[in-house]
Amino acid sequence: MKVLAIDQGTTATKSFTLDGEGRFESVAAVEHRQIFPNAGWVEHDPEELLRNVSACLEVAGKVDAIGMDNQGETVIAWDAGTGKPIYNAIVWQDSRTQDATEKLKADGAEELTLARAGLPLDPYFSAGKLRWLLDHADGARSLLKQDRLRLGTSDAFFLDRLTGTFATDVTTASRTSLMSLDTCTWDPELCKLFGVPIECLPEIRSTAGDFGQVGKTPVTASLVDQQAALFGHGCPTKITFGTGAFALTVTGEGRVDGSKFGILPTLAWKIKSEPAQRAIEGGVYNAGSAVNWARGLGLFREFSGIENFEMPSALSRNLVFVPALSGLACPHWDRGAAGLWIGMGLETTAKDLIQALLEGIALRAAEVIDAMAELTPLGNMISIDGGLTKNSYFNRFLANALQRTLIVQESPELTGLGTARMAMRGAGLKSLPPLPEPRASLKPDAPLGRELKQRFSEAVKRAKNWK
Repeated sequence: MKVLAIDQGTTATKSFTLDGEGRFESVAAVEHRQIFPNAGWVEHDPEELLRNVSACLEVAGKVDAIGMDNQGETVIAWDAGTGKPIYNAIVWQDSRTQDATEKLKADGAEELTLARAGLPLDPYFSAGKLRWLLDHADGARSLLKQDRLRLGTSDAFFLDRLTGTFATDVTTASRTSLMSLDTCTWDPELCKLFGVPIECLPEIRSTAGDFGQVGKTPVTASLVDQQAALFGHGCPTKITFGTGAFALTVTGEGRVDGSKFGILPTLAWKIKSEPAQRAIEGGVYNAGSAVNWARGLGLFREFSGIENFEMPSALSRNLVFVPALSGLACPHWDRGAAGLWIGMGLETTAKDLIQALLEGIALRAAEVIDAMAELTPLGNMISIDGGLTKNSYFNRFLANALQRTLIVQESPELTGLGTARMAMRGAGLKSLPPLPEPRASLKPDAPLGRELKQRFSEAVKRAKNWK
């Protein structure tokens, strides 16, 4: 068997093939525009995304099945009759619904979203964005009256246009704030709360199963990129360091309530008719995006130049960076928080600032893992992947911040690998090819003391108060 994985991410669309011997190969990668119409607004052109997905499909050659992963909370509205989008895709990073979200919070609505969807009220999730499209996209109300309006996450748009199947999967639906975690169906009360017509939403299906065909090739898997990465790791707990940093751990078939600790219960995956596997998740909005931002400011040129630092950790020298450039996600859930450096002096260099930035990303990930550990045993090993894990200083500091052994994966593309492996399951393959060997196992050698972690916590408090 040979399958194709399409990884439709925040900055690019990539494709990979995986065969029964475990050969995992890159096929194509196409970047797309980032559109910023206003402060805090982030959009993509849906037709550009679809063109890139189609281009990745075309160059792959003959395969037995296709799997697709998506950005998660990114949403699109389109005309069911023509298939044409009526507005740009609103990206998961977008915060335009902040005021509406705060009003719902003030009205006490978060109790319902936590109970039913397991999610706090935050612009991150899809429901508020979908309502915004209904209210502001040209022609949305008219299409609704004609029973032609379709609202959904980006995966549903791609599947509708490519296969004629208007569907999403349980992992993606779980990111909308509209799906009941208990029943894995759209919840009428949540839809009413956000004002999203339930009849405009796609069918919710298993992660691995039938999603129609592209030509004669079946699409056998569709899921959120972070769940795809988790499946690609092949272990209970992982952190992926991409645009943001996202930690997930599988908790089994039972739901875990993480609201007390700011951690999200979610779906890991559902394979055909098997029981759904559940997970808990914690996210950091800015990881790789913070590094790229600093590079854009001219603080460094080449990534090889930020691998080693002559000085002790910036944190130990009282220089701290809080990577809240898009606010703070788990466990704080504060979109008003601001990114900041604290402790600069005339002696501070650009390299010092970058050292503090890398440490700040690691410390935010440690906050998430510490909160998750309050809910379920995580064990002593955590698997990591993503572009930032190529940085040896970052990995060493992270191991010390987590006080756990890190399994550093060789491949930076475990999202694509997980998608391909899920497509194999959806196509009926029960025995999957072996996973690639990790690049390294890294034990903590100088665990951070409580005083240093507290220093970072104090900086986070200041970032939250910087309104």
